[in-house]
Amino acid sequence: MPASIILSNLSLSTPDGRPLLSDLNLTFGTERAALVGRNGVGKTTLLASIAGERGPQSGRVLVNGTIGLLRQDVQSPAGATVADLFDVRHALELLRSAERGDASADDIAAIDWTLETRLEAALARLGFDASPDTELSCLSGGQITRVRLAALVFAEPDFLLLDEPTNNLDRDGRKAVTDLLAAWRGGAIVVSHDRGLLDTMDAIVELTSLGATRYGGNWTSYRAQKAVELAAVRHDLAHAERRLSEIDGKAQEAAEKKARKDSGGRKKRAKGDMPRILAGARKDRSEDTGGKTAQIAERRRGEALEAVDTA
Repeated sequence: MPASIILSNLSLSTPDGRPLLSDLNLTFGTERAALVGRNGVGKTTLLASIAGERGPQSGRVLVNGTIGLLRQDVQSPAGATVADLFDVRHALELLRSAERGDASADDIAAIDWTLETRLEAALARLGFDASPDTELSCLSGGQITRVRLAALVFAEPDFLLLDEPTNNLDRDGRKAVTDLLAAWRGGAIVVSHDRGLLDTMDAIVELTSLGATRYGGNWTSYRAQKAVELAAVRHDLAHAERRLSEIDGKAQEAAEKKARKDSGGRKKRAKGDMPRILAGARKDRSEDTGGKTAQIAERRRGEALEAVDTA
């Protein structure tokens, strides 16, 4: 069965219970998709939920395959080394023990003799050369990011979940990440503000308080599609506002006309120019007509307001 991530009626909230995203229905396959949206909308929380680190408020996350998650600003424990990020410290110690001739037969049977070569290749893929024994405290933030990415590649997951992977990286580092994703044949879900990186994506998923919308293509294609959508929405908004203004103008005109007519009727009744029964009937008919007209006008104005709100 192909690797996939399926979000079904997924709703997420902040740790203090504030709603973030509601009723998301999305499917990710072996594609490179970017999550975009304003800060605080829930992009990082969604990645954590897919990785199983945050439970949803409701709905389900179905993952078919393995996942590697790159988090933002993770603190490493004191004394941690490059080998620890790759989770190969014990395996390397076993390999070196065997090379010294100190390993048992059982140990030798369990040794991965290609380990160091594969580790070096993973680091080189991110444009970084470091010894497995290098302590992380000796590395810059950008170098640690590269090592973390290399460790994810080394683990060969079905999906990469990358939260701002080019933060703290120089130009060469950003290029290494871009090249990695351009050549990646598994699935990848990326949160980033790096437009160069976003232009290597196969799809853009826009997150807002209203939900999620998927756009095929990269960042440039997404912006073009958004421009068309926004132009259409602005047209709809302008039309709805004109309609509301016309309704308000007609309502005001009708109210002024009725006021003049009512004023004339009152003057005639005051002069006694009209029989009392006829005057009363006209008054009742005028009030009835005025009431119905007001109801119709109010309904039309409500519909026009709703159209403005929707736009």
